[in-house]
Amino acid sequence: MTKSKSEMIFIPLGGTGEIGMNLNLYGYEGKWLMVDLGVTFGETSSRGFEIIMPDPSFIIERKDDLVGIVLTHAHEDHIGAVPYLWAELRCPIYATPFTAALVRHKLYDAGIHKEAILHEIPVGGTIDLNPFRVKYVTLTHSIPEPNAVLIETDAGRVLHTGDWKFDPHPLVGDDVDRNALAELGELGIDALVCDSTNAMEKGRSGSEGEVRESLLKLVQNYPEGRLAIACFASNIARLETIAIAAKTIGRRVGLVGRSLWRMNEIARDLGYLKNLDPFLSEQEAALMARNKVLLICTGSQGEPMAALSRISNGTHPHIKLQAGDSVVYSSRMIPGNEKAIFAVQNNLVKMGIEILTPKDEFTHVSGHPSQDELTQMYQWVKPRCVIPVHGEARHLLAQGRHAKACQVPEVIVTENGAVIRIGPDYSEIIDTVPVGRWAMDGKTLTPLTKPLLRMRERVFSNGFLAITIALDIKGLLRGDPQLSSFGVWDYDPEDEEWWSACELVREIIAGLTPVERRNDKVIMEIIEAAFRKHTRNVFGKKPLIEVNVIRV
Repeated sequence: MTKSKSEMIFIPLGGTGEIGMNLNLYGYEGKWLMVDLGVTFGETSSRGFEIIMPDPSFIIERKDDLVGIVLTHAHEDHIGAVPYLWAELRCPIYATPFTAALVRHKLYDAGIHKEAILHEIPVGGTIDLNPFRVKYVTLTHSIPEPNAVLIETDAGRVLHTGDWKFDPHPLVGDDVDRNALAELGELGIDALVCDSTNAMEKGRSGSEGEVRESLLKLVQNYPEGRLAIACFASNIARLETIAIAAKTIGRRVGLVGRSLWRMNEIARDLGYLKNLDPFLSEQEAALMARNKVLLICTGSQGEPMAALSRISNGTHPHIKLQAGDSVVYSSRMIPGNEKAIFAVQNNLVKMGIEILTPKDEFTHVSGHPSQDELTQMYQWVKPRCVIPVHGEARHLLAQGRHAKACQVPEVIVTENGAVIRIGPDYSEIIDTVPVGRWAMDGKTLTPLTKPLLRMRERVFSNGFLAITIALDIKGLLRGDPQLSSFGVWDYDPEDEEWWSACELVREIIAGLTPVERRNDKVIMEIIEAAFRKHTRNVFGKKPLIEVNVIRV
């Protein structure tokens, strides 16, 4: 697949046709380069799994030819799978300082920090990963040090954007390296593999500088009561803005949530947030007068164990809110999280707490490019081909249409598993490879297609029924059948359905032939088949059924 010296191969295994879980592969001359290795988070369709990641089987089979993992930035959907999947890949990892610091913590927590080789690359640095030459190009986003990566081979050049926007006032970190992008346009880019998250939005995504101006005015409206602001922990510029806003109204800032403290530690170690006073701990914040503290909280997406969720249901060990307090959401609602977010907001409203979201006030800007920014990127880079990634199908199609309207010569709208040939003359989809999802099941990494997981989903949806009978040597019942039900019907010996089920067992045993009575396996199969029909007809359910036969 990658032996040719005249073309590169691009394969997205995750993040193309969905939000999150980014895993991208580039192939050339028999070698592979991975860009990003992220996670998504458990949804209602993934019962019991908090962390879900792309199936890496394709590249695991070729790991001896994997020259490295290049990380574009430190968001979980781009780095979150590294500590879970590195042992399957065992290749070097490359990242700029902020991303490297966060990954280093993750490797330590996973107990593999002594094995995994993590190379810290300077902002704007280059990496020689024969046959690939990689250069980091600074962009702006909602986290420090977001990078596009220029991937060069003797067959051509690809610019993989990662997550980005063009923010004229990013506040924290470097500005977009416009000169580097313009130089790439002069050199010639064969393909631009580009973030599509905001491709349906007209205009520009807005600036962190504009959010700062708005929040500075907004906090003036809250002279009394506790004020909490929920935001993404990784948005260091937003943390700085909130701290500055708090100071203007005479409030100290407390961080509520472990991920906020980790981000604060990393940011300060690298020289960010250096002009801010130290933040208060949760315990310290709890002791402050209500109108003298501003709380920055995790949990803007309704995560059940995050600070704001625990505050809303009264289970947080230190922080309590009450009627007259206020919560401001300085974050967007990620698709799929609506139900969890609204549950938290409803709890807060019932407590008499005022809620403000970006629909009410200007409290947030996206970190992804809207259409005007995409246009500017095309004009600077002048790609021969645009391949939209990082978005659902509607986002990819929207960017594809926009690129065509901007006269980009080629556009390939694709999905996970597509094998795309990027040649010197034209690009095209030439094949597909298998894709899927893996999940952390407790401490075990497992494919979501496993029978065990399908069985768990069945029990969740339809319940479980266990039937135990004691038979003598002749195959006659000894005592009443014992039935246990979870999620099929409530156990009650007085209940008519319970007695009906017991009578069904007796009828089945009475109707067995002498040959059947001697075969426990046959008896179990007959009872199971009868109860599948019974539960379907009576309850409209298809529970998991277990039959046990005991000989006495």
